[in-house]
Amino acid sequence: MKFDPSFDSGVLIKRYKRFLTDISLEDGETVTIHCPNTGSMKNCLFEGEKVWFSVSDNPKRKYSRTWELAQTSAGHMIGINTGRANALAEEAIKNGVITELQGYQSLRREVKYGNENSRIDILLEDFDRPNCYIEVKSCTLLDEGQGYFPDAVTTRGQKHLRELMEMVEQGYRAILLFVVQHTGIKSVKAAAHIDPDYAKLLAEAHKKGVEIIAYSAELSPSEASLVKSCPVKL
Repeated sequence: MKFDPSFDSGVLIKRYKRFLTDISLEDGETVTIHCPNTGSMKNCLFEGEKVWFSVSDNPKRKYSRTWELAQTSAGHMIGINTGRANALAEEAIKNGVITELQGYQSLRREVKYGNENSRIDILLEDFDRPNCYIEVKSCTLLDEGQGYFPDAVTTRGQKHLRELMEMVEQGYRAILLFVVQHTGIKSVKAAAHIDPDYAKLLAEAHKKGVEIIAYSAELSPSEASLVKSCPVKL
């Protein structure tokens, strides 16, 4: 995924009111930009470190700039815009990077499914085998050398696990795909210390046949892509 133009940069001052972030531009001007990450962003907020943002030409937007990348004090890159995770996953499937998800006839996004009024992130369909339902989650929490998901209690994430288990029970293939948008994360694990219910459901889903995989992203102000499999500790 190439970014054209490449992202502009600044220095993080603070994030507040969930969707707002103040940064200092290279000329010293302080501006407010949109934060597209609705999570807690635990261990992703490094005040005084460099950040990158995209710029929209949509005149209806109150804040034309959107926070895209952060840099940690250790020099790692973090993908702040969780909305890009699905596009990264789709691109990686089409380019053959995610080897577990090859050979399907078609790919569709945001398809309604399940009994809890959900939309699956990616649906792979084929004439000769069961459909494959893929729920995509962006993983950015690095804590004491370990990558974790989620970074806050997620009832929505719990619902998605129940929906995936339901698909397995109906004879379909179901995948939970962690898109690792933190270059310092080397493996992913359920954050039982943050959301024990999610961790229990994840273990249950795995036992019932939901496939749980993770792929790591390379990130820069000019492009991003999933490049390799990342271990999941279950």
